[in-house]
Amino acid sequence: MKRTTLNRSAGLAALALTMSLSLSACGSEDPETAAEETTSEAPAEETPTEEETPAEEESEEPAEGDPAAQTFGAACDQIPAEGAGSFNGMATEPVATAASGNPLLETLVAAVTAADLGDALNSAEGITVFAPFNGAFEAFSKKELNGLLKDKKTLTAVLTHHVVPQTLTPDNLAGEFETLNGDMITIEGSGEEFTVGDDEKAAILCGNIPTANATVYVIDAVQMP
Repeated sequence: MKRTTLNRSAGLAALALTMSLSLSACGSEDPETAAEETTSEAPAEETPTEEETPAEEESEEPAEGDPAAQTFGAACDQIPAEGAGSFNGMATEPVATAASGNPLLETLVAAVTAADLGDALNSAEGITVFAPFNGAFEAFSKKELNGLLKDKKTLTAVLTHHVVPQTLTPDNLAGEFETLNGDMITIEGSGEEFTVGDDEKAAILCGNIPTANATVYVIDAVQMP
């Protein structure tokens, strides 16, 4: 009976010693090693995929340097999309040369040529041209138009009445301005709604078109000085 008790006591003592050594070993583990193990076992943060990453909002602003971006008017879509008479083509040429490539201004270009004003308009700086489109000349009979084209003095007065020797943008377009003819022309309105002239008021079909030396407003009626 005593032998059994001794064996049991010895077994308990051995078990206690084993547990003590195990606890001691755990307590003496290098903290840095433990930290490294913890770090290495930590799950990596998920990187958003391209589908999860919010896409940048597409800018609705017009491309910088786009000559068409500043234009306005119901007939702007009739300007050629490319070539000499397009917005890009006109922006690189002086005004008389720029107009010569635009199919909306063929009659006006013929009148400028007849009056021998091309070089004068091309060499001017910072001017604004109110350019009647082809249909504006239909107010003249064929006889009247042919007579006008042959009368250089009168033709020059009519054409220069459409030119203001300063840059007019939509912000400063409304007002009364002196023309190259030495008389006055009146523009009324605001925003993108303007009329040009006093008696035969013209609407702007496509406005604020840039050329190398001028700003052009295509209008629907010829203005008489």
